[in-house]
Amino acid sequence: MQQLNQLGAQQFSALTEVLFHFLTEPKEVEKFLAQLSEFAATNQISLGPLRSIVKSLLLVPNGALKKSLTAEQVRADFITLGLSEEKATYFSEKWKQNAPTLARWAIGQTLMINQLIDMEWKFGVTSGSSELEKVGSIFLQLKLVIKKGNKTENVYIELTLPQFYSFLHEMERVRTSMECFS
Repeated sequence: MQQLNQLGAQQFSALTEVLFHFLTEPKEVEKFLAQLSEFAATNQISLGPLRSIVKSLLLVPNGALKKSLTAEQVRADFITLGLSEEKATYFSEKWKQNAPTLARWAIGQTLMINQLIDMEWKFGVTSGSSELEKVGSIFLQLKLVIKKGNKTENVYIELTLPQFYSFLHEMERVRTSMECFS
C-alpha cells in the first residue's frame, strides 16, 4: 500500500479505472494486461512491481464482493491496510458506483457453476444413539441435485432442526437478493 500512496492522485485515478474495468469485464485479461503495461510505461513504473501491487489491490474488492461489504467498509479496510485516506475514499466512491454491476456478475458466475436443479427432503426422528440426549431429536435429510458445468451431482446433507431453520433463513435471504437482481 505504501507504493500506492506514492502515486499521484491522477496516477491512482488512472490505475483505479484500469482495475474497475478489469473487475467489470474479467474475461478481457489480454486488454487488462495491455492497459497495465501502458500504465507502467506512461508513469515510468516497472511492470513486475506494478503487477504485484495490482494483485494485492485486487484482493480487497474480491473479498468485499464475497462478504457484500459497503463502500464505507471497503474504505475502512484500505485505511487499515495503510492506504491514504483520500485514495481510500476515491476507491470506495468507485466501489459504490460499480458494486451493483460487480455483485450481479459474481452472482451470475456462481449460479452458472452451481445451479440447483432439484431438492428433496425427509424429516426423521433419532430412535437410537450412543448419546442418550440425541434419542428422540428431530433431523432433516436434504438431497440437493446441483448442476456443475455439464454434469449433475447429488449432495446429501443432514441437519438438526435448529440448523434447518438457520438454513431456511439463509435461503430466504438468497431468494430476496435474487429478486432484487431480476
